[in-house]
Amino acid sequence: MTQSILLCDDEIAVLRAAEFKLRRAGYEVRCADDGQEAWEEIERQCPDLLVTDLQMPRLDGFGLCRRVRANPATRHLPIIMLTAKGFELTMSTAAEECGIFAIMPKPFSPRELLETIQRALAERSATAGAGSDAGHSVAGKSE
Repeated sequence: MTQSILLCDDEIAVLRAAEFKLRRAGYEVRCADDGQEAWEEIERQCPDLLVTDLQMPRLDGFGLCRRVRANPATRHLPIIMLTAKGFELTMSTAAEECGIFAIMPKPFSPRELLETIQRALAERSATAGAGSDAGHSVAGKSE
């Protein structure tokens, strides 16, 4: 079964570069322009992993992560956060607040993003065992 990735960023160039690399690597990829759209996608069909920008309109990356972690059906979803160059965000802050697997500064290498995604999914597979939340709809669970 193909693993699915949800990419969320308000910069179309970032979305397209990451989408291209991930599709070529064999992942199913869905895209969202902001955190609210990403949450709606998650409610329809939970991906295996979420890659989200921090700074976005309507619902920022932290708000999206908080919704994901507050929902029992999505709380174990691996999250990678992208941040604009110069925006300071420490891994300990992100991990404490939102359980983020990794932080990647922009601009990022699509190859490095792919490697980080592969590590996150491998770690999830190793620790998930039975009871994985991926691939299940979470409709009706929004805040």
